[in-house]
Amino acid sequence: MPDGDRAAQFLALHRPGAPLLLPNPWDAGSARVLATLGFAALATTSSGFAATVGRPDGAVSRDEALANAADIVAATGLPVSADLENGYAHEPDGVAQTVTLAAGTGLAGLSIEDYSGEAIYDVGQAADRISAAAEAAHAGPVRLVLTGRCENYLRGRPDLTDTIARLQRYQEAGADVLYAPGLTRGEDIRAVVTAVDRPVNVLAFAGVPSVAELGELGVARISVGGAFAYAAIDALATAARELRDSGTFGYLAQTMAGRQVASEAFRA
Repeated sequence: MPDGDRAAQFLALHRPGAPLLLPNPWDAGSARVLATLGFAALATTSSGFAATVGRPDGAVSRDEALANAADIVAATGLPVSADLENGYAHEPDGVAQTVTLAAGTGLAGLSIEDYSGEAIYDVGQAADRISAAAEAAHAGPVRLVLTGRCENYLRGRPDLTDTIARLQRYQEAGADVLYAPGLTRGEDIRAVVTAVDRPVNVLAFAGVPSVAELGELGVARISVGGAFAYAAIDALATAARELRDSGTFGYLAQTMAGRQVASEAFRA
């Protein structure tokens, strides 16, 4: 599918009340598994990818993140949105450069957050960064879907008023989708949805309402972040502990099902 078609298809999948389920693969193999399971679009995960190379979230370079995104794009014909953290730059020009480079990978969209790695950016600087990202995302032959992220709730600042004000600024700056990961209360999610005029993404998080309930709240997209990657790591650790501590092979009961999924996903 041409890049422009993928991007247009991706934006069309954002329907308030009928949320797009957007799982986050961490490599080409997990992307193919998720595509085989019938998901309509995918998104990369900064934390999940970092875990695959033995690093914490935030310790992957721009070049590494874009290469990972390109691998996931190439693995399926689905639209893919990339988690590009803070754009790997503090200043708007640097963020725009990252978005321009991302456009060359075949992505349908990307997200830019307002956390520097140490602190939340001043709202004015954060909005300028989104504005630069939007100009770059919308200027080329393919209009990428830009998600503006407010990181307050993930960074110890559970301030709903400020979060809404920031998302409104990011909307004004040109973001196509808005996202405040870490929101869990239905009333807070509804407040965000009703305060903006763009599709809203919610992160599947402990305490978050169900998919059906989020749909009733008007949410347009639900992503999982690094959760699937960490679930896979836990399965590995559980099997390894059994082998180490018990000397038994009960984990083999799960391998037949896994082999079947892999056989279907990786069929030439």
